[in-house]
Amino acid sequence: MTNIPEIGQTAPDFSTPDQNDQLVNLADFNEWIVLYFYPKDDTPGCTTEAKDFTDLAAEFTALGAKIIGVSPDSSKSHCKFIAKHNLEITLLSDPEHQLIETYGGWRLKKFMGKEYMGVARSTFLISPDKIIGHSWANVKTKGHAQAVLKKLQELTTK
Repeated sequence: MTNIPEIGQTAPDFSTPDQNDQLVNLADFNEWIVLYFYPKDDTPGCTTEAKDFTDLAAEFTALGAKIIGVSPDSSKSHCKFIAKHNLEITLLSDPEHQLIETYGGWRLKKFMGKEYMGVARSTFLISPDKIIGHSWANVKTKGHAQAVLKKLQELTTK
């Protein structure tokens, strides 16, 4: 049911609106992309993850990478989230979870004994030639942005 792109595969293309309702296409980028999927704006884990990526944004930029977060939230919600936490990353709005499903992030989850479909926190490093360089399928927020930066450093110094 979940078809997660594997390392070495071509990254699935996308055309999805950002927080400003501007379409963002994978094909528009000539740099590394950190594409991360998260469940909901302004929740504790998602806020920590977004702030950690923002705190390391300059280091990602120095390595030629752009950070892009994706959730089912609206562009309006993204704007509030960015403003409230001074985020320096791009957030894509995927309310129908088409992009999330394409990257295998719409999965069965369990909470307090109930099962439901939702966004599984996951991250992909996509190379400038649109190849999956690395992926994390079940992300824990603590230390994740640092781990992504470390892996990007390894991949860009090969």
